[in-house]
Amino acid sequence: MLILLPPSETKRPGGRRSAMRLERLAFAQLAAQRTQVVDALVALAADDDEAARVLGLSERQRGEIAHNRTLRTGPTLPAVDRYTGVLYDALDAASLDAASRRWLGAHVVIHSAPFGPIGALDPIPAYRLAAGTSLPGLPSLRRVWADAVSAALAAASPSFVLDLRSEAYAALGPVPAGTASAYLRVVTAGPDGTTRALNHFNKHAKGALVRRLATQRPRVGSAAGLRRWAQAAGLMMRAGAAGELDLVV
Repeated sequence: MLILLPPSETKRPGGRRSAMRLERLAFAQLAAQRTQVVDALVALAADDDEAARVLGLSERQRGEIAHNRTLRTGPTLPAVDRYTGVLYDALDAASLDAASRRWLGAHVVIHSAPFGPIGALDPIPAYRLAAGTSLPGLPSLRRVWADAVSAALAAASPSFVLDLRSEAYAALGPVPAGTASAYLRVVTAGPDGTTRALNHFNKHAKGALVRRLATQRPRVGSAAGLRRWAQAAGLMMRAGAAGELDLVV
């Protein structure tokens, strides 16, 4: 099973002094797209005013431009430790044991805007770039990434893909046709049995789910297998709309 996670706007600063090596990130065939986006982001960071405008930064956030200026030389952290926020706080990867972190490295991919999909343990620097940003000199990020990412996912030949990304990041690399997959929605059931999607708690539930998977490390190769594991783990997961699973909380 391959799990696709969204990134987070908030990130932990600092890290090891060893710089990122684009060619050593997961899905090495995406090196050309990564170089395009990183080069454009570094070039944009040379002009603070223009970078703030393009990235939609407030005056208080302008300090984040410095991270983009040093993308190729800045300190790195494993991706799953770099991101913070509701989902990653619930996952709390830093508190997991070595076996659980190895499981994350083998099964979890985080879909970033500048680097595309990366392994959970791939070392990356802090940065600022969202999925919907249009960088000067480049087509939309969707045009840069979508086809190339879908091809890279197909080449990985996962038995099953569980897609936990937001719709904006799913658009940057649709799961290829022919790959067994399910898009996960977090919902709550009302007294009358009707369900509604959740917003804030959606992220927390996804992070907690991935943490549970990492600690139990089940062998899952299909949506049905994931639902069987969820039932045994005391979770309520059921078939949703076509191609989707609902996690009921």
